Amino acid sequence: MTETLVAGPALGQVPGQPLSASHLASSHQVQAHAESAADRVSLTGADTAITELYGAHYRPLVRLAALLVHDVATAEEVVQDSFVALHTGLHRLRDNEKALAYLRAAVVNRSRSVLRHRVVVDRNAPKPAPDMPSAEHGALALIERSAVVAALRELPVRQREVVVLRFYADLSEAQIASSMGITRGAVKSHTSRAMSALRTVLEREA
Repeated sequence: MTETLVAGPALGQVPGQPLSASHLASSHQVQAHAESAADRVSLTGADTAITELYGAHYRPLVRLAALLVHDVATAEEVVQDSFVALHTGLHRLRDNEKALAYLRAAVVNRSRSVLRHRVVVDRNAPKPAPDMPSAEHGALALIERSAVVAALRELPVRQREVVVLRFYADLSEAQIASSMGITRGAVKSHTSRAMSALRTVLEREA
C-alpha cells in the first residue's frame, strides 16, 4: 500500500493534491529563514542587554572583586570572564535583575577559584603593574590601604565575602544568600562572626 502526502493550504497547495518536491524545498527554506531571523533578533537583544549591564555594573563589580581577590588586574579579569559567561547563557535568563544576580554569583565564585589557585601556586608572587594605571586603579589603591580592608583580609573567605557583599555591594541577606549559594541563616551567622572579628582586630590596632 502506498501513501500520498497531502499539502495544506498554508503551503500554497490545493487540498487533496500530492505535495511536490518543490513545495517541500520551499517550505524548508521559509522555515530556515524564519529561524535564522529569530536567532539574529535574539542575538541582538542579548548584545544590547549585555552592553547595558556592562555600562551600569562593570565598575561596581570590579570593586567588589578587588576586595575579594586583593588585586585590581585580577578583579577585572574575573568580572570580564563573568560577563562572557553571562553572554553565553543570557537566553536562559528572563530579566536584568536575574542577570545581575547571576553576575554577582559568578564574580564571587570566580574570586574563590582565584584564591584557591593562589594557595596552590604562590599567592605572594609579585603581580605585574598595569601599563597605564586608570583612575579606577587609583581609587581602589586607596581602598586597599584602609585599616578596615586590611582587617578584612584576616577574615576567613566566607566571612569576608559576606561583609563585602553586605557593606560594600549593599546587598540584602536574600541577595547575599543567592550570590554565595548559602542560606539566609548562614549569612547571618557569617556576618555576626565577621563583625565580631573585625571589631577585635580594629580595637587591637587602634
